[in-house]
Amino acid sequence: MVNVSVDTTIASLKLAKKSEQQTQQVITVELETSVEDEESNPADAWLPITESRKGNSFTSASHLLCSGIGIRTLLLPIAFLPLGWLWGTVCLSIAFCWQLYTTWLLVNLHESPSGFRYSRYLHLSIVAFGEKLGKLLAIFPTMYLSGGTCVLYIITGGQALESFYQVICWDDIECNSRSLRGTEWFLMFICLAILVAQFFPNLDSLAHISLIGSITAVAYCSLIWIFSIITKVRPDQEDPWEAKISGLDRICNVLNGLGIIALAFRGHNVVLEIQGTMPTNKKHQSHEPMWRGVSISYLLISLCLYPLAIVGYWTYENMANSINILVPFHKFYWNNTSKYIVGTIYLIAMINFLCAFQIYAMPVFDNLERLYTSTKNKPCPGWLRSGIRILFGGLTYCIAMAFPFLASLGEFMGAIALPLSLAYPCFMWVSMKKPRRYSKMWCLNIGLGCSGMVFSILLVAASLRSLATNGLDANFFNPM
Repeated sequence: MVNVSVDTTIASLKLAKKSEQQTQQVITVELETSVEDEESNPADAWLPITESRKGNSFTSASHLLCSGIGIRTLLLPIAFLPLGWLWGTVCLSIAFCWQLYTTWLLVNLHESPSGFRYSRYLHLSIVAFGEKLGKLLAIFPTMYLSGGTCVLYIITGGQALESFYQVICWDDIECNSRSLRGTEWFLMFICLAILVAQFFPNLDSLAHISLIGSITAVAYCSLIWIFSIITKVRPDQEDPWEAKISGLDRICNVLNGLGIIALAFRGHNVVLEIQGTMPTNKKHQSHEPMWRGVSISYLLISLCLYPLAIVGYWTYENMANSINILVPFHKFYWNNTSKYIVGTIYLIAMINFLCAFQIYAMPVFDNLERLYTSTKNKPCPGWLRSGIRILFGGLTYCIAMAFPFLASLGEFMGAIALPLSLAYPCFMWVSMKKPRRYSKMWCLNIGLGCSGMVFSILLVAASLRSLATNGLDANFFNPM
């Protein structure tokens, strides 16, 4: 299915690459005045990603912030356990700068000097690495990070709904007895998510939803670290955290900690798509407002992640958890906090999951609608768009119901897709911009790209060993 949708753009992408290498003449249209910009394929104006070109710095910042603070952000304090104060902060800073740099690369690769725009990560990969290698490298991580992230949002969103209900009931036994089953909470979340999706036909129209998602992301991250300080819960233990851990286990825990930090930053697979919602012209290209949006969003992301990681580690540096370092830290102190505060955090987090779901689902909607537009050569009718969203919701719900333990595999699956954010943009820059061999930019990008690939391989190995050591509760078709 993916191959069919990609093939319709291969010819135009090859033409763009040829133009880049030769004379940098205009492939499609001169970008003279405004541009509800047109790419070489007119059918792109019918698709959800590129249908509307009315975005700006504010909307891009909202999209990036909503999609950039992910589920794994709450695990940052756990990442500091094997690393400690100093190295945890240093590694978080390195990961932050690395991710910001590769985002800068993608923003500047989005639009070629000839005016051709690569509004989808897969298309940029094909131009940079060639048709076969580009598909091989990009299809799985982009599809996993879009569809797979939506599945994870269903699982965590359903669990947040269930936890919110339990908080409301608190000690009321009769109320708790009427609670829904895990699959029913999942179903409630996906029904809400698809209902919201029906009202927003394209990515640009999601700006208000992304703004709500951004506010709620900042809110629940801030509430967690603020109330960590207020409650001052610091669990005691008889033995040091790593007292019974072998040398190899300690190395794996360090690698897992680094993996949590690297995977806390999200959204590289939708950066090009978000930039694709912006207008462009010869004087004011899209990378200018997009970079302002990136700067704003990353500033706010840093203000969320650093306090959450540092305060969370301060709260749990003596936590007895020598086996599984991926336990969300908030479970340990919410029993000492008001149920209204706990319920508010669950509710805010659930709203954020609903909003972020829309952004990650949009590339999938775009790809499915491309199948229709490339075959019929006309826009998707409204009833079919609604059907595609319902179909996607049903598919992701079935996956979430069948594999409710996927969140436990998040680090392993994330490590496989990690090169998409840490390595591929660097190699794309070298391939497309062709900096002089052994120049500063060439060495920087080759060095970072190779380091990203090596780190991904090490993290996959560490994740597999942790799964082999700790086991996996593969509760098929049995959400807890």
